[in-house]
Amino acid sequence: KKGLGRARSRKTPLYSARDATMVKVTTPAQALKGVLSKAQTAPKKASKTPSFYPGEDVKFPLKRAEQASRSNPTKLRASVTPGTVLVLLAGHFKGKRVIFLKQLASGLLLVCGPYGVNGVPVKRVNQCYVIATSQKVDVSKVDAKKFDDAYFKKPTKDRSKKSEEDFFQGEAEKKELPAQYIADNKALDAALSPIIDKIPHLKGYMATKFTLRSGDKPHEMKF
Repeated sequence: KKGLGRARSRKTPLYSARDATMVKVTTPAQALKGVLSKAQTAPKKASKTPSFYPGEDVKFPLKRAEQASRSNPTKLRASVTPGTVLVLLAGHFKGKRVIFLKQLASGLLLVCGPYGVNGVPVKRVNQCYVIATSQKVDVSKVDAKKFDDAYFKKPTKDRSKKSEEDFFQGEAEKKELPAQYIADNKALDAALSPIIDKIPHLKGYMATKFTLRSGDKPHEMKF
């Protein structure tokens, strides 16, 4: 009889929830797999972190300082101008006062004591290791054209293996400074000494080492 048997379920179309456009799927197996129609593209799978990675880091070439200075030259601080008296904060001459001459192509500062006043020869220093003071001198007539980054380049060391006789030979001889370097420092002393002598008490100020004592507040000082 009609109506006594099991009612046949009406087949309704299923849709995939992966796409916002509700793509029509014909079978439940396609719905579970997320199969899309020909007009749609399947979504990309998220990349998983690999479970294996090399024990050592992958080596990559470092950017040389010369290349970095050419592409992005170092900006000089507004308080540092030619002739400004600077205080060194690090290195062998920490606490010494020097005169800023010019900025080199590498971004480093060319400074000088001068050597005859406080024992600081002409050298390079990074501007993050100096404090600029309000004292200035006129260095427009000081010739510093010969000083560049190549001037301070050290000769390459002999890294060849030494024999047993060379090892027990004794202490190595002390290296002497080049004669040209000594002559250049004397020329700077001759150019800067008359300028320093014109300003009262400046020579004693340059020769005095900058120090801090207990109770001093550097953030409230005016240099």
